[in-house]
Amino acid sequence: MLTVGKITGCYGIKGWVKIHSYTSPEENLFDFGEWKLKRRGSEEPVHFDEWKRHGKSMIAHIRGVDDRDIAESFRGLEILVGAEYLPELSEGDYYWHQLEGLEVWAREPESSADRVLLGRVDYLLETGANDVLVVKACEGSVDDRERLIPYLPDDVVASVDLQQGRMEVDWYIDD
Repeated sequence: MLTVGKITGCYGIKGWVKIHSYTSPEENLFDFGEWKLKRRGSEEPVHFDEWKRHGKSMIAHIRGVDDRDIAESFRGLEILVGAEYLPELSEGDYYWHQLEGLEVWAREPESSADRVLLGRVDYLLETGANDVLVVKACEGSVDDRERLIPYLPDDVVASVDLQQGRMEVDWYIDD
């Protein structure tokens, strides 16, 4: 199960909730059709029977929830979907969850034969200009530093090998 959004609050008195979507575009969250909510370590099915844009965010109605107090009990819950519901991507495109956990190996541009383990991708950040890999040190890494590396395929990111669980980046170790 993958986290695709979060319920951030209530809207109105008829059981609608505010949704923050992690999908791009945001409306894609409602294309999946089989959602679950993560509550105290367990997953419970949920069905959004209506949704719409509201300003810069989105609101949705949960089937069977017609009261603000009940809707309030959903505040802060993560919205999950099975990975099998995600659309296929083009060659060379990856979902963030596929990149998380990959070993990151630096190959300095002047000496591309030498490779050094920087760490593992812990998570990614969306900055607006480009996504950023948060790489944390792991066993065997060159040092204990956390690094923020721009996710720029064919520029900084030289290769991604999901089978081998590794990524190569053109990166100076001192950066």
